[in-house]
Amino acid sequence: MNTDPQRFEILVVPEFSGDGVSTTDARDALRSAVVVATGETGASGFPRYAGDGMEADIDPATRTVEALLVDGSELDYGLSVRVAEA
Repeated sequence: MNTDPQRFEILVVPEFSGDGVSTTDARDALRSAVVVATGETGASGFPRYAGDGMEADIDPATRTVEALLVDGSELDYGLSVRVAEA
């Protein structure tokens, strides 16, 4: 039986604040999406989640995004990803 979470919320946030300090605050998300498990394994070897224009390989144990496409493209430099409970 698979006990991996079936849903996550992915938040795309600026990697740095205006003063150049790395951010960890997800309140300023530029975009978010609720993704659900597809039942497939991505190229990274982790479960694939998809929804609202995002596809991600997420390590459910650490909630690390191992691969991400937003509207079919990789993230631009200066953007980062956070994972939250859906």
